[in-house]
Amino acid sequence: MIYKQFRFNVIFRVLGLTATCLLLFISLNSKFIFTPLLIIGLIVYQVWALIRYVDRTNRELANFLESIRYSEFTRTFQMKEAGSSFEALSEAFNDVMKDFQQIRSEREEHFHYLQSIVQNVDVSILAYQRNGIVEMINPAAKKLFQVNSLKEIKKLEPLSKDLCHTLLTIKPGENHLVKVQDDDDILQLAIYATEFKVKDKVIILTTVKNIQNVLEGQETEAWQKLIRVLTHEIMNSIAPISSLASTVELMIKEYSSQSDIAPFLDTDSVDEIRQALQTINKRSTGLMSFVETYRSLTKIPKPNFAMVPMKALVENVLTLMKKEVKDENISLIYSIEPESIELQIDEQMIVQVLINMIKNSVHALEDIDGGIISVKGYYNKRGRPTIQLSDNGQGILPEVLDKIFIPFFTTKRHGSGIGLSLSREILRLHGGTITAHSTPGEETIFSLTF
Repeated sequence: MIYKQFRFNVIFRVLGLTATCLLLFISLNSKFIFTPLLIIGLIVYQVWALIRYVDRTNRELANFLESIRYSEFTRTFQMKEAGSSFEALSEAFNDVMKDFQQIRSEREEHFHYLQSIVQNVDVSILAYQRNGIVEMINPAAKKLFQVNSLKEIKKLEPLSKDLCHTLLTIKPGENHLVKVQDDDDILQLAIYATEFKVKDKVIILTTVKNIQNVLEGQETEAWQKLIRVLTHEIMNSIAPISSLASTVELMIKEYSSQSDIAPFLDTDSVDEIRQALQTINKRSTGLMSFVETYRSLTKIPKPNFAMVPMKALVENVLTLMKKEVKDENISLIYSIEPESIELQIDEQMIVQVLINMIKNSVHALEDIDGGIISVKGYYNKRGRPTIQLSDNGQGILPEVLDKIFIPFFTTKRHGSGIGLSLSREILRLHGGTITAHSTPGEETIFSLTF
């Protein structure tokens, strides 16, 4: 319809120009001198008006296409004074611009929506080129890697060379698990990668998740299941033995008190049998008590959380352990910075963990002159409350350090191998971790992070 009206206007103007030209030829034969000049002026005006009319359309069309090219969707086209055909053309242009504007608005909303997800999700996300140039890093990744910005993957080498190498060599669709020791924290990082292309650049998109607590939880659950089975079977086997030994011992005791002892049993033989039964009963009872100790790993109650000042917690524990430490000629020092740190914990559980840690340090300082136990409270670099216990004892060998949290494992002569396992499970129930670092012959450090 627009083009029909445009064609009609052009034809009308051309016919008018033709008629004016004929009128000019007729006026040349007239007596009037100024009439042809006026008609010539009219012809010039008509030609100029026709050219201007056609150019107006071309200019508006050029402006329209230029607006699309540079995404200028806020412009409007007003040509009401040019006639109804241009009004229709103007409306068509404006409708197209509104459609483009709506599409652009929807795309921007979708982009902001996805960006909001990326920025607020608790999974660390990295997008980078294969040469290590980082295109995007979300706040979760910045917090995990403790960086304000990241331009190259190689900048992560001070944190972990294995992590840096894995990120640069990981293939699309692969999953990798990388262990990172970062001061007080142990990070078990699960890394998954995918690949896509943006223009001429190949982008690697990786997600990084710290699954340390998950792994510890699964490991503890596996140990608990094993302990439940073992203790059940052991208790079912030992309980009848202990009961029968006790019953037979009573029968022998009554039998030996009678005067008519059978001639084939003398008093010494009866005493030996009774002592053997006592030994069986005693060992059975001791073994049942030992097994019951391990059952405690499967019977940890849920924490009763409350806000507790860290300073008051530490001072309470040190007061309880003061005499035992003093008797061993060990110096006990502590510092809390800042003193206003508060913990959301089950106080009784954490007190038991700290007492167990200090007792371990006392044991490590046996036969050590100038033994020192230090307790420090602070916020670590990830902003998490941390209690650090250190001693200058004999230390823990590297091959032993990875095993100290395993149930049943102990380096003590009379240890049960349950204390550190129980402590780690209590910290896990508090959403925290317990880590150990040791330099044999110099220092051992346990860090409780909440």
